Amino acid sequence: MKWLDLTFPSPAENLACDEALLDWRENGKGDEVLRFWESRDHFVVVGYANRIANEVNVAACEKQGIPILRRCSGGGTVLQGPGCLNYTLVLRITDSNSLRNISTANQFIMERNRAAIESLFPKSAIRNSKFEISIGGFTDLTIGGRKFSGNSQRRRKNFLLFHGTFLLDFNLSLISDFLQMPSKQPDYRQGRNHGEFLVNLKIPADRLKNALIKVWNATGELNNFPEQGLQKLTVEKYSTVKWNFRL
Repeated sequence: MKWLDLTFPSPAENLACDEALLDWRENGKGDEVLRFWESRDHFVVVGYANRIANEVNVAACEKQGIPILRRCSGGGTVLQGPGCLNYTLVLRITDSNSLRNISTANQFIMERNRAAIESLFPKSAIRNSKFEISIGGFTDLTIGGRKFSGNSQRRRKNFLLFHGTFLLDFNLSLISDFLQMPSKQPDYRQGRNHGEFLVNLKIPADRLKNALIKVWNATGELNNFPEQGLQKLTVEKYSTVKWNFRL
């Protein structure tokens, strides 16, 4: 596996990049990939099957000039911006490994990510219920019962894309301004609003990146990239109303 720390100027490019990496690897080019990126600007991202009117305060986004985009994977709607670290995994599927179906892939990847987070805290701290790192629902990570990471996946025949967010030092008060309460909620949320449910991890991004690089055994930096595929997806898909407002 190779790692890539690359943030593009526009939201559309950053979302297109993940799918371009998946397409690139599915077509037999390059290694498995771990990517990091962090948007300098705020924007909303809805999941593949989300209905924008149900998940997003569209009027508030329009008033404040907050773009609304759609990703290629499932999961819920998120607000992106400074202090929210994104990561992307493009991993090989085989009949014998833990990635062979959706549920085992979720469990395998979330356990590894949890181990990376736990390595950044003293063992005495994570034994305290206030700091316990847990898997919430199927693809959330929580600390003391509050969510700091949400994730989703997109599968192809030979490779899968698994990507998500880590709230590190995000302005959480903005989330309720631009997002509705989610139409689908995990049981452990217990109806809590965004402010009660979400929490920042308060870890420097570089420390978390290094922990993830280590736990995923990424051995070096990716030195080539599917630029043509990224630009095509940016122009023809992620920059279009037809894709972003399909539901």
